[in-house]
Amino acid sequence: MIMSGRAQAMQVEGETSNLPFIYRQYEREQLLDALRKMHLIRRFEEGAEECYMRGLIHGTMHLSIGQEASAMGICMPLVNEDQITSTHRGHGHCIAKGAEVKRMFAEFFGKTTGYCAGRGGSMHIADVSTGNLGANGIVGGGLPIAVGAALTAKRLRTGKVVVCFFGDGANNEGAFHEALNMAAIWKLPVIFVCENNGYGMSTSTARSTAVANVADRAAAYSMPGVIVDGNVLSEVAEASHEAVERARRGDGPTLIECKTYRYRGHSKSDRNRYRTKDEIDDWMTNRDPIRRYEAQLIEFGIATSDELEAIRGSVQQEIDAGIEFAKTSPMPSIDGLADNVYTLEA
Repeated sequence: MIMSGRAQAMQVEGETSNLPFIYRQYEREQLLDALRKMHLIRRFEEGAEECYMRGLIHGTMHLSIGQEASAMGICMPLVNEDQITSTHRGHGHCIAKGAEVKRMFAEFFGKTTGYCAGRGGSMHIADVSTGNLGANGIVGGGLPIAVGAALTAKRLRTGKVVVCFFGDGANNEGAFHEALNMAAIWKLPVIFVCENNGYGMSTSTARSTAVANVADRAAAYSMPGVIVDGNVLSEVAEASHEAVERARRGDGPTLIECKTYRYRGHSKSDRNRYRTKDEIDDWMTNRDPIRRYEAQLIEFGIATSDELEAIRGSVQQEIDAGIEFAKTSPMPSIDGLADNVYTLEA
């Protein structure tokens, strides 16, 4: 008999203190849901990539395949009312925060059933109903938006926290320093999450950033700077949990740096000549976040191999249905060219 995550963990280890954080914090159903969403993120992006190669999607896209634990782990302690800002590589953030893949596919296809009625595409998906204030094609563009949302939450005493995802390239933008400084001065309920995948486009962080770790910069703004293995779900979730609790207490912001890696190039036009095949293969073979998490679920008796396979099958069905939904959804008409673009004042 498979018990809840925490109960089973106690039986296996004898005491919960020896177990990774998530097995002490979450129930079995929540742990399996986290795995399902990680698979959903990866299969969504693989499906989107395939549709792009077949000419069903135009433009470009930036894939986060290999970074699933970062998106999922950060969002685990959040509730629906909490908010996030995302990046041009933000599909995983959207799904981790509760987006429906069928509406995301529809957005990619430029259909009216997409989250932004087909106007935003891959880099500008938003869903205010789940707290997603939007992905942003501008590097570092979500930083000031997140600070503004956190200021609103504090002034209105809503109890919300705001998570701002950004990449390693954004930590050298002026908006990064302005946002962290303002958030620290006013002790705003915002968590800054740097997903450091090692490269800003084709430039390594070692060549572009003076400090060894982005999180080292937190000290200049009198906030905690936390470095985690972004490919280990429990490490990411634990750092997020502590930062969320700190923000809800009114103690101010935290900077979390998730060390991770993207398997694909910067975008669909990236020829990937700045990385070696051995480097990519090492991350894919030895540090894959989904494989690591599945291995732990089996090791701790949370799930069986058959149950994991069932999750993969369920995810594939949802992806197939989502692509079909996008294909059959209506295209926008010329009569609605100005819809969802302007706001008219009363």
